[in-house]
Amino acid sequence: MASHNDLGKLGEDLACDFLKQKGYVIKERNWYSEKKEIDIIAECNQFLVIVEVKTRDTNFFGDPIDMISRSKIRNIIDAASHYIFIHNIQKEVRFDVISIISNKKGNQIKHIEDAFWPPIR
Repeated sequence: MASHNDLGKLGEDLACDFLKQKGYVIKERNWYSEKKEIDIIAECNQFLVIVEVKTRDTNFFGDPIDMISRSKIRNIIDAASHYIFIHNIQKEVRFDVISIISNKKGNQIKHIEDAFWPPIR
């Protein structure tokens, strides 16, 4: 596995542990709808929480959150819509982002709730 894949998996593991410590229940990891992936699907209180995880070893090029493109957001929303439909989810849905800087100095985790919303169609 390439080192960036290892870093991505580490980031998702850290994000899951972080969410569990905050009382979230992890329902799915790396869930696919065709070629569109959701990193983490969790539940917390009355919400189904769709989580995008961005992990880097430095913030030299900016915060990892800034690396989420509009097309990536659109893909996450499309995949979430499919998940909600096939599982007949009746909860409110929230889209969160977890940004992780992981290197020799340790791990910095930033959790942004309601990071983005689906556009009104």
